[in-house]
Amino acid sequence: MQPAWQTAFSRMTYGIYVLTTQHETVINGMIASWVSQVSHDPPLIMAAVHSNRFSSGLMKKSGHFALHVIAQSQKNLIDQFYESESSGKFAGIDWQTGKTGCPILKNCLAWFECRVRETYQPGNHCLFVGQVVRAGCNGEDRPLCTLDYEAVYTGRA
Repeated sequence: MQPAWQTAFSRMTYGIYVLTTQHETVINGMIASWVSQVSHDPPLIMAAVHSNRFSSGLMKKSGHFALHVIAQSQKNLIDQFYESESSGKFAGIDWQTGKTGCPILKNCLAWFECRVRETYQPGNHCLFVGQVVRAGCNGEDRPLCTLDYEAVYTGRA
């Protein structure tokens, strides 16, 4: 039986995003849901990434990440970016290299290319606070969130 706080966490709602990053010639992408805008001036976004994730290491080395808002109709990207092999994650996905070197998905609703300004390690997830250096919008559909998905990530690795 799980603790009450774990059950309570499962009732929280979040957006579901694709986070991409790179270092030198290596790219990776992952699903992120613990994400928030934290400032307007300057424009800052926070993403929480488990410290054992491959993307966490790439973000620490490169100092960059890109966050992509995906539509409800793009729910298939969840399975694609849960893949463990980096090479398969971008198969069949239309993307381009951004200003920071991070992959930018061309068919998402919106995207933010960020330079890591601060990192915090309050627990098993590292909080990456990124300053938006470039952004774009590609559509008007409804963004995908945890209410559209059968499960909520509550922090277990």
